[in-house]
Amino acid sequence: MRIAVLDDYQRAAHRFADWNALGAEVVFRQDHLDTTDALVAALDGFDVVVAMRERTPFTAERFAALPALRLLVTTGMVNASIDLEAARRHGVTVCGTDSPAHAAAELTWGLILSLTRHIHQEAAGMRRGEWQHSIGGDLEGRTLGIVGLGRLGARVAAIGTAFGMRVLAWSTHLDPARAAGHGALAVDKEELFSTSDVVSVHYKLSERSTGLVGAGELAWMKPTALLVNTSRGPLVDRPALVAALREGRIAGAALDVYDIEPLPPRDELRTLPNTLLTPHLGYVTEATYDVFYRQAAEDIAAFRDGTPLRVLTS
Repeated sequence: MRIAVLDDYQRAAHRFADWNALGAEVVFRQDHLDTTDALVAALDGFDVVVAMRERTPFTAERFAALPALRLLVTTGMVNASIDLEAARRHGVTVCGTDSPAHAAAELTWGLILSLTRHIHQEAAGMRRGEWQHSIGGDLEGRTLGIVGLGRLGARVAAIGTAFGMRVLAWSTHLDPARAAGHGALAVDKEELFSTSDVVSVHYKLSERSTGLVGAGELAWMKPTALLVNTSRGPLVDRPALVAALREGRIAGAALDVYDIEPLPPRDELRTLPNTLLTPHLGYVTEATYDVFYRQAAEDIAAFRDGTPLRVLTS
């Protein structure tokens, strides 16, 4: 087998699994193959590809152009950038891995704290020799709104409660009893956006949820409120968010995810003073990478032996 491990930005994948035990050629790529031509040229002749999250789309066109590909392993068990039906048609087995829930929730709170207390701005000022410019906000007694109370949203809600925040939650068909079990009050969408001091998005991306946070939802928010998105970029209507931030209709936004990743160097979001931006770090931790790459290697070995694991295309 020839195995390609994509988007290994930190040059770290080699140390999280025993790739040598596979007895195959393994190539680790640090560059992002952002065009179909580049992807096809780079992966020509490879039997197996390991894709990191949703960094590299695998469409019907791309499967058709990669006739040697037999196994695609994605980190995590859900990857919206892989056309599973096209994979089936082209005889490609797609397997996944487990995905620890704690990492993204922890980053969410890092972003909330930094944005609320202006930590990122004050830290940069310290390096410039400056001292105390801002007055931070408080979390104790404030209201946290969770959009999507799944396994990640529930973890964020629990930490909000520990900070002494009132926690609200909304999602389609959210069971009030389930919300209460996580220390949250189930409310309608408008109430959540209009009364929350911090709105944190933790929703599954689909055709129906694209643009879930749009101009209307942003208009409901208080001018002092903050928006945090560590879920998926397209859940938030980007032009509407940029306009709200530029015009000061909300106080700020902390974003870890974007419509296009990597975020283009000249993207307007990079220029807005009331944004805190991180490069999709939600899952980038030692423990998560250990699960991702160790199980990816297990998937490859099992496929080779005719007993594939964690199959997504069955």
